[in-house]
Amino acid sequence: MGETSLLVKRAKEKDLSAFEELVRIHQNKVYALSLQLSGNRDDAQDLAQEAFIRAFKALGSFRNEADFSTWLHRITVNVWLNSRRKNGGKQLVSLDEPYRGEDGSEVRYEVASNDGDPLQALEEKDLRGLVRTALDGLSEEHRTVLVLREIEGYSYEEISRMLGCSLGTVKSRISRAREVMRRRMTELAREAGEVIPVNDGSR
Repeated sequence: MGETSLLVKRAKEKDLSAFEELVRIHQNKVYALSLQLSGNRDDAQDLAQEAFIRAFKALGSFRNEADFSTWLHRITVNVWLNSRRKNGGKQLVSLDEPYRGEDGSEVRYEVASNDGDPLQALEEKDLRGLVRTALDGLSEEHRTVLVLREIEGYSYEEISRMLGCSLGTVKSRISRAREVMRRRMTELAREAGEVIPVNDGSR
């Protein structure tokens, strides 16, 4: 039995120190996902905290059939979707924030500037701005699957289990979301007078 499984077993037996260790191990990934979904640090912290509270309350229902990290991410996504439906507000997904791994390393979702070329850096900043604007126009469901697939790197099967919907539904949502993103990016680039190649992200 692995470390996570042992900690889960102890946490189910109301060992708070075991659950605190689970939080320590997984908090960076949960926060990174929360940040991509909510778009700002304050909301991300609230979302991550609420996700762990929900996870603690629901720990008895975790049957080790899925990876614990995937289970946590599913809870995080559900908390975000529910809060969005209640609030009805619009928020941006930030692609500028780094993903912080469990080892403390950071990975930024951007192309590095070549030799410090200020013009290229400006173009890349403009492109990220277009991406954020386009993402903001997506429905919660489409934004969620794109974040999980393109940023978090989950497979179609994992996203299907996370969201509790069929594999066909996931593929359809991602396909439609990419098409909407492609069209919107093209429109925004044209409005800005920029000639920007748009990658549909197909894999």
